[in-house]
Amino acid sequence: MKDAVRQVEEDVILELDISAGSKETAIKGYNPWRKRIEIRLSERAQKGKANAELLSFLSDLFKVHSRNVELIFGSTNSKKTVKIIQAQAEDILKILENENEIR
Repeated sequence: MKDAVRQVEEDVILELDISAGSKETAIKGYNPWRKRIEIRLSERAQKGKANAELLSFLSDLFKVHSRNVELIFGSTNSKKTVKIIQAQAEDILKILENENEIR
């Protein structure tokens, strides 16, 4: 999972693969070939609803304010890049690994 999380100055960049329209919103796991964290979203990919749900989900998961979570690439694509502002990669990885073990 480390390949999908990287520190860039004071921020953390996440490489994600999104499946919209699922039964629940959750982290599915890690795809080692694509080097992306797989996330399922319950919202459909229509009119930005899935993107809004993704940002809200990540904000809640990492316990950061919603303004500190930015979609920087892939607004109309299932492969997305998200920036968590003023975060540490080690902290983000611990949360992701704990969440992945629970599922």
